[in-house]
Amino acid sequence: MWTVTADQLSNDKAALRTRLLAERRALGAPERAAAAAALAGHAAGLVPPGGTVAAYVSVGAEPGTRPLLAALAAAGATVLLPVLLPDNDLDWARYTGEDGLAPAARGLLEPVGPRLGPDAVTGADVVLLPGLAVDARGTRLGRGGGSYDRVLARLRAAGATPLLATLLYAHELRPAVPAEPHDLPVHAAVTPAGVTRF
Repeated sequence: MWTVTADQLSNDKAALRTRLLAERRALGAPERAAAAAALAGHAAGLVPPGGTVAAYVSVGAEPGTRPLLAALAAAGATVLLPVLLPDNDLDWARYTGEDGLAPAARGLLEPVGPRLGPDAVTGADVVLLPGLAVDARGTRLGRGGGSYDRVLARLRAAGATPLLATLLYAHELRPAVPAEPHDLPVHAAVTPAGVTRF
């Protein structure tokens, strides 16, 4: 029986990440802006009225979240944004608008308000996870830093069951992505075309 070694799987993930990141960088500004607007319309509908969503501020060529953050805040949702800790874990703080964001390490923008602690995410109704691809089983390919693996583990340990969704460009919804036993699936992928649930 043929088996995939951990090194082969790691190499497969790295190669796919490299290709997907290059494809994102190749997208033009008008295409990115149109995708961000469409994503905002679809993803905002996942959050119940008055609900809490753990989101993030997109950077670089990531599918844009700025229109979504504004839409969620305007709809009265409580929006939590991550704050990267030195050990790559995530703390959380409330989104209070564009003026409440400041540059942080690794080119990130983070909220400047009071820190709520890493466990704040366990109270979210919806958790939006960044990723590079999601497959037909809901397996998410992240950037490889492990921050959101910790978030998922924290949710599981707390018995929290929020809707887990990843924002993607249309071509990043794939038939399969390399997966490891610890990779937990998401419930939905949101692309400019709409929401795909698993």
